Amino acid sequence: MTQDSSIRCSWAGSDPLYIKYHDEEWGKPVYDDKILFEFLILEGAQAGLSWITILRRRENYRKAFAGFEVEKVAAFTEKDVERLMNDEGIIRNRLKVNGAITNARLFIEIQKEFGSFSKYMWNFVPDGKPILNPIEKMSDVPPRTELSDRISKDMKKRGFKFFGTTICYAHMQATGMVNDHLLNCCAR
Repeated sequence: MTQDSSIRCSWAGSDPLYIKYHDEEWGKPVYDDKILFEFLILEGAQAGLSWITILRRRENYRKAFAGFEVEKVAAFTEKDVERLMNDEGIIRNRLKVNGAITNARLFIEIQKEFGSFSKYMWNFVPDGKPILNPIEKMSDVPPRTELSDRISKDMKKRGFKFFGTTICYAHMQATGMVNDHLLNCCAR
């Protein structure tokens, strides 16, 4: 069955940046730790805001957070926090900035414990394969699941910040652990 390339999940709207993200990234499995770290930073920054707000600032985040090099972010000092708090290209929320640095340090601990952050995350998913949800309409997409509850709980226990179950589920969608594209979506 061929899918109509004009049919997309409604949230993608008409913004070219959103359409590109929807078509090329959202729901596509990610196993690369650097990209998983990038989404960890971006999803944490998004808390309480719209995703398009963060997507439009993604390149600013890349510059502000050392190209999403986890070791460099983990080594950020109070001087870096002040630099970030003055960076108009990102969301200047001290809790989120400090949370990103804390999460970088914890990300490295998980890499040491499991061999990679990817192995840690994908180990939660049955058979380590993406979950393909049968989404007929966008209202069928859950804001969280028992699986996101479980992952979030484990990460919070390890000390992660800004990674509640809803943010966790968004991270799972962004990195393709779950595919919530509409059944008739061109990107499914």
